[in-house]
Amino acid sequence: MLTLVEKVLFILLVAGSLYLTYVTFGRMIRIIRRGQGQLRLNQLIRQATTGLETFFTQGRLIRHRPLTSLFHYAVAWGFTYYFLINAVDTLEGFIPNFRFLGQTALGDVYRFLGDLLTVGVLVGVVYLLARRFVARDPALRTRDNVTLHPKAPAGIRQDSLIVGGFILLHVGSRFLGQTTQVALEGGDPAQPFANLVASVWQGMPPVTLEVTWHLFWWLALGSIFLFLPYFPYTKHAHLFMGPINFATRPERLALGALEPLNFEDDSIEQFGAARLTDLHDTHILDAFACIMCYRCQDACPAYATGKELSPAALEISKRYYIRENMAALAAGAEDTGRLLEYAISESAVWACTACGACVEVCPVGNEPMFDILDIRRNQVLMESDFPAELKGAFTGMERQGNPWGMTDDRLAWTRPLDFPVPTVEQNPNFDVLYWVGCAGAFDPGAQATARAIATVLHHAGVNFAVLGNDETCTGDSARRAGNEYLFNELAQANVETLQNAGLDKKKMVTGCPHCFHTIGKEYPALGGHFQVMHHTQLIADLVGKGRLHLKNGNVLEKTTFHDPCYLGRHNGVYEDPRDALAQAGMLLLEMDRSRSNSFCCGAGGAQMWKEEEHGRQPVSANRYDEAAATGAAVLATGCPFCARMLGDANSQAGQKMQVKDVAQVVAEAIELH
Repeated sequence: MLTLVEKVLFILLVAGSLYLTYVTFGRMIRIIRRGQGQLRLNQLIRQATTGLETFFTQGRLIRHRPLTSLFHYAVAWGFTYYFLINAVDTLEGFIPNFRFLGQTALGDVYRFLGDLLTVGVLVGVVYLLARRFVARDPALRTRDNVTLHPKAPAGIRQDSLIVGGFILLHVGSRFLGQTTQVALEGGDPAQPFANLVASVWQGMPPVTLEVTWHLFWWLALGSIFLFLPYFPYTKHAHLFMGPINFATRPERLALGALEPLNFEDDSIEQFGAARLTDLHDTHILDAFACIMCYRCQDACPAYATGKELSPAALEISKRYYIRENMAALAAGAEDTGRLLEYAISESAVWACTACGACVEVCPVGNEPMFDILDIRRNQVLMESDFPAELKGAFTGMERQGNPWGMTDDRLAWTRPLDFPVPTVEQNPNFDVLYWVGCAGAFDPGAQATARAIATVLHHAGVNFAVLGNDETCTGDSARRAGNEYLFNELAQANVETLQNAGLDKKKMVTGCPHCFHTIGKEYPALGGHFQVMHHTQLIADLVGKGRLHLKNGNVLEKTTFHDPCYLGRHNGVYEDPRDALAQAGMLLLEMDRSRSNSFCCGAGGAQMWKEEEHGRQPVSANRYDEAAATGAAVLATGCPFCARMLGDANSQAGQKMQVKDVAQVVAEAIELH
């Protein structure tokens, strides 16, 4: 037990620490609240449950780098258990002869778990420090061509040493303190590791052991209160900011669904993000939650192909900008730093494919993709500074209703068919509206897919219609390119058209995942609530219900399926296209990166309409090489953009594979029936 003097000193230490902690945590909260919008706090019980679940499961950490993840689990769970251990140790220091749970079975369990998790924490931290400072794992740094806050490289090393050193001091001191206690009491079978090390103290006088116990007690608990005010300045804040991030981030109908801007409010002077404080509250919180694990960087197709973009560097740079200006930002000083100066380069901003991989993979719920799209909004709407090639796409969408700028008949694709494709005017009692999309109407390759979809619908006896020349671009490319105003105009016009066609009571099928996502998951924010299916979903449903009979033949053709980002990762549709291919007689060979871990084709985020930023290789070539490595004869997809990008990569590789849409594969199987 502590002496009276020790108790008084400890109380003073705690009081001083809590005051400084109040100051530094208060700064963190005030900086987060300087963002736009508000953190979601409307369902506290469910949000608290989400936060706790994330806290204990570590936010899907195990899906990548399993070995490192296991060591991190040991540290995280052990550190969590130490909340209880530290409370008990404090009581044992202040209350004479206090022993938590006593010499009972529960007491044995408590001490055994403490002993086991203590060793787990120590081993885990040693591994993580060795990985960073001895092995110098290349996964824990960025390339030289990536913009990174100038204080980040040295700061990360320093912060890692401080955090690692604190944990080793805190947990190690507590462990050694337990060994002295075990030595005093003559052993404790419930603490096998402490029991083993206690032999080091063998032969020491009891008085010496008592003094040693006091020393380690102070090092263990004193280090906590010395470290606590520093929490908001270190990446160790992810311990609690990660769960808070998951619990409070905006609810979205899909992973990448964007919130609209209010162009009717004349009081709004800034659209998009030029500075940190232009970002939403939740995206400032991201900087405090970031664990600096670089998993988002690993998943980023732009980074993987040598571009200047690293989602991790963006979050880390935000964090170090906050550290450098924490007191001033918290006090309300003007935010003068521009994100394009310290956090990300202009080339990196336009290299993003908006694939959502960085969002999906992050174990603490960060969303760097949204920061990038907000920066694009600022560049387009406020600065009129964007890649020159996008001007043609913007003009085409604005004047002709399609990014190609084509003035042709939107029904031209139907002419080679041997059956009529009715418009809504010709068939007002349709059951399903087929939204063809700009690609299906104007791109020659996608026109073949559009005919295949219509063929499938026709053979299945689906009563369908199309909008024909009343259809216009959904605005997806405009929105991902930052031209929110143009998207808003196109979307509102489409919502009115679809409502007039009675789509609020009927189903729609799309030939493009981007149309599927935009109409189904982003139009609701503008008043457009429609039942939207992707064509692979409808095809799988038709086959399952026996309305579509396929002759799959005797020979199974080797096929690999490329998951389009806006069908799979953004909307969770993985099995339907695979089921349709299997029913059509395809032998599926999966790529290493598939389903939620799929790799982008390189066309998303408006990349389809501009030159790809300089890098080691095109994104499409990287993905195509992976597909070819499966040995498949057919590369199937469900997106016209993916088909174009992978088809071009196939041509450059010498036509090694057949690139087809799922609908084309199914339509060919019907023809063989």
